[in-house]
Amino acid sequence: METVLDFLGTIPWWSWVLIILGAVALRDVFLQRRHTITHNFPVIGHLRYLLERIGPELRQYLVANNREELPFNRIERGWIYASAKKENNYEGFGTDRDIYAHQHIFINNAMIPFKIEADHPNAKDMGFLPCAKVMGKYHKRKRPYRPASIINVSAMSFGSLSAKAIESLNKGVKIANAYHNTGEGGLSPYHSHGGDVIFHFGTGYFGVRTEDGGFSMEKMIRLVENNPFIRAIEVKLSQGAKPGKGGVLPGKKITKEIAEIRGVPVGKDVLSPPNHKAFSNVPEMVDFIESIAAATGLPVGIKAAIGKLEQWEELARIMKAENRGPDFITIDGGEGGTGAAPPSFADHVSLPWVYGFSDIYKLFQKYGLTDRIVFIGSGKLGFPAKAAMAFAMGVDCINVAREAMMSIGCIQAQICHTNRCPAGVATQSKWLQNGINVPLKSERLAQYFKTFKKELIEITHAAGYEHPCQFNMNDIEMNVDDHNLAKEFNKTFQYEKDIVPFINMQTLKDCEYLGGTYNPKLN
Repeated sequence: METVLDFLGTIPWWSWVLIILGAVALRDVFLQRRHTITHNFPVIGHLRYLLERIGPELRQYLVANNREELPFNRIERGWIYASAKKENNYEGFGTDRDIYAHQHIFINNAMIPFKIEADHPNAKDMGFLPCAKVMGKYHKRKRPYRPASIINVSAMSFGSLSAKAIESLNKGVKIANAYHNTGEGGLSPYHSHGGDVIFHFGTGYFGVRTEDGGFSMEKMIRLVENNPFIRAIEVKLSQGAKPGKGGVLPGKKITKEIAEIRGVPVGKDVLSPPNHKAFSNVPEMVDFIESIAAATGLPVGIKAAIGKLEQWEELARIMKAENRGPDFITIDGGEGGTGAAPPSFADHVSLPWVYGFSDIYKLFQKYGLTDRIVFIGSGKLGFPAKAAMAFAMGVDCINVAREAMMSIGCIQAQICHTNRCPAGVATQSKWLQNGINVPLKSERLAQYFKTFKKELIEITHAAGYEHPCQFNMNDIEMNVDDHNLAKEFNKTFQYEKDIVPFINMQTLKDCEYLGGTYNPKLN
């Protein structure tokens, strides 16, 4: 034995390298038939697969320029990271964006900006920016809700995101005085750290599910009674990533904890079908919404990506004729989001946010309904200028998903669906989650929101307004074509936004229902 070891020790290291490469070459040529490249080009063919695997990282950090990447480029990610960390998020020496590019937007500033007096609410708190409308007030719900922040966390469920990520988001929205949408995975203990919550459910009815996969009103009532921080309920009709397509939660991902929260068996595949069991047409959906609102006392809304408009027009006709229907509507963009989807859906099914929202707003405006609906925009709007654009088009609140994820550490690795998220945000791996410092990350989400609102208020003041709800379609211009380089939004999308009732910020500070708190002196 010692003689063999002595002999092996005399072989130079480079010989060992040649032996290993020779073994790999023999395996490539004679033992595997799955990969043509490695069969035809043994050893060096592996280099091709290595480069393919690390290609996204190489492009992200070494190849792509600052404005080139999708879904979020380096400048956008950098602004979120710097804002969340309270670092310098300014640019020097002018913009590197092509401001003559198609669909570039411009915000028309006033000659004299809005002036903040010493006793103005924003003189002391630039983060004070509540919604100008009240969810559920028009339909006289028992517990109307005015969001205390116009920037909030969008629907992302526990299961898709890690426990520590959800906990960080909830603690962060509490600091920021915003709300946290649960996503369709049910209400978890990690949503219960003091932040306002909008309970969201889809076709799987997770958290309010019967044994046969239907909707349980009894569970919904009990959920709301036991969790008074739930301020509203959102019914998901579709999402931007894959509208009209169901999903399967693999049994291997269903832990005991997730099973208990979602109301499903441990270790068994669970189907989220494309359609709801609780309703099959628009009138039934309106009845369903009204039954939940009556049973819980909460505002009830719907979320959808936009394509065909016939059923939306039917909804508008019912709302006009019967004074019933959703208290808020969340419009998701076809750009996709945190949900994984086949490229055929992500790339082609449903309209981008600006097209989808403008279609829906015009439709409800035609029926005179915009005053009774709180419109929520969701689709890459997590930046002050895009938020100003959205408010000019008619939104009342903005939900952010991927931007919120980046504020707590997401690096846009784009492997959310693999359970291997390196930042610990979109994975159930305990090891990867351990990298998330919850107190630090919750502060960073809150700081991102604070910076966002501060810059949005400053843009609003530059345009001559006090609150973003005062933006109108004439305040935003867009590069359209070479003949007429920029058109105001009312000409681009061919409608005028309706006026949102607004007196001043002090009135909002003293208002009823702010953040779910009822102020009896205003009655």
